[in-house]
Amino acid sequence: MPTPTRPSTPGTRASKLAVDGYRLFGRIRDRAFCVLTKGAFAAFGARSVLKLPVRLEGEARIAVGDDVYVGAGSWLQVLGDPGGPVAISIGDRTGIAGSCVLSAVSSIRIGNAVLIARNVYIADHSHAYDDAGVPVLAQGITKVAPVEIGDGAWLGQNVVVGPGVRIGAGAVVGANSVVLSDVPDYSVAVGAPARIVRTFAPDAARSR
Repeated sequence: MPTPTRPSTPGTRASKLAVDGYRLFGRIRDRAFCVLTKGAFAAFGARSVLKLPVRLEGEARIAVGDDVYVGAGSWLQVLGDPGGPVAISIGDRTGIAGSCVLSAVSSIRIGNAVLIARNVYIADHSHAYDDAGVPVLAQGITKVAPVEIGDGAWLGQNVVVGPGVRIGAGAVVGANSVVLSDVPDYSVAVGAPARIVRTFAPDAARSR
């Protein structure tokens, strides 16, 4: 039986044109922003897009590969010496859905073709809080240690990745997980703190 279709009217056509126009405007705006600002980054690859609004700090120490997508509402920040080495590196074909935070003092390395869902927080440092007489905001940072996300990994929505963590190639981290220790290649981790619940067979890993 044919699926009934809603008849087209001048009003619906105008609405569709408005939506299409809004999308086109957004694409042009985001592309123009990237073209105008790419020189401020340590590297900014071909066809990569930062979708506005985006918050940037220390972009001279951020390297973005080719065909990278960073969704709206994200915050990429590097703390410390603006003239230091690259502290945030995002590999080719990586997709960051939006409203994500990448905060680095030393090193966050995200591999190629990594999928990062919305509201993910990745930091290579923690806030100091041991001095009860001083607000946490005024105590600075501590526990600085590099973070690495391997090629082809997938981080679900609301994941938190702490300092010193390596998430392996092809690994999957379930939504709402807090990752405080390493996740091996081709493993699934869930929970807060995250724990390994499955590891793919070596043959399956090699066939990917």
